[in-house]
Amino acid sequence: MPDTHVAIIGTGNIGTDLMIKVLRLSRVLKMSAFVGIDAASEGLKRAERLGVATTARGIEGLLAMPQFEHVDIVFDATSASAHGHHAAILKAHGKIAIDLTPAAVGPYVVPSVNGDACLDEPNVNMVTCGGQATIPIVAAISRVARVHYAEIVASIASKSAGPGTRANIDEFTETTARAIAELGGAQRGKAIIVLNPAEPPLIMRDTVYCLTGDADTAAIAASIDTMVAEVRKYVPGYRLKQQVQFERIEAASPLRIPEMDAAFSGWKVSTFLEVQGAAHYLPAYAGNLDIMTSAALQTAEKIALRLQAKAAA
Repeated sequence: MPDTHVAIIGTGNIGTDLMIKVLRLSRVLKMSAFVGIDAASEGLKRAERLGVATTARGIEGLLAMPQFEHVDIVFDATSASAHGHHAAILKAHGKIAIDLTPAAVGPYVVPSVNGDACLDEPNVNMVTCGGQATIPIVAAISRVARVHYAEIVASIASKSAGPGTRANIDEFTETTARAIAELGGAQRGKAIIVLNPAEPPLIMRDTVYCLTGDADTAAIAASIDTMVAEVRKYVPGYRLKQQVQFERIEAASPLRIPEMDAAFSGWKVSTFLEVQGAAHYLPAYAGNLDIMTSAALQTAEKIALRLQAKAAA
């Protein structure tokens, strides 16, 4: 089977971990170019040691590389503001962009939820680490019950939040909240991120609160279990921390959601998750970064198989 050539823009933690995943794990992707803006960055030095072609001149440097002609897919692990510029250039050159920033130029993709729906798009967005961890749970509940409101809290080790993550906090909350509704199926979504400074660093933990109408709680729990198993296929460190919790909200004492200016009764469903990283490059506590790179790799491989099938037809 022919390889699909890929490049990565962004030589920080996410870009470097993704490069190593492509090199170690993928049978359909070929790592062709690693692109940064700091020649002294550890990511570029590691790529050079691994025999990957590099440039420290950003996307303009990538365009000048002989490898660019053969690249089919470009991962962007820079920032939301930078991706707008990159997206236009990549589109003009007919390259598929997989966006690991919160820019959301293209449609949202969470592999376990809609991984097969956007394989022909020129640009797809991997939402955020919190979105990748929690939207599957909201979607799992939505397929068996109506979700009026979903709120997620993503707690990550402060050490695993680099400059890009910190610069994109506002975009993180806005993008995740929108995707909770669009992909998760909630009427309204809200996202909160917590940078935990604890030492030693703690692994990623996510809490998902959903308010549903009357529903079969056993069916909700079973749907969540099925979804967790699906996510674990590409993120082995993803797991439920404890059993799903249900709290009955009676009509006589409804729960009021200020943002929706409405009161609801039904079930409050609380799901508690942990995400441990695979430690390919990053520490195991950096599950927030591992789930992003794992989801991006899964998406790229599906797109590559689609491209290869079209070429063979």
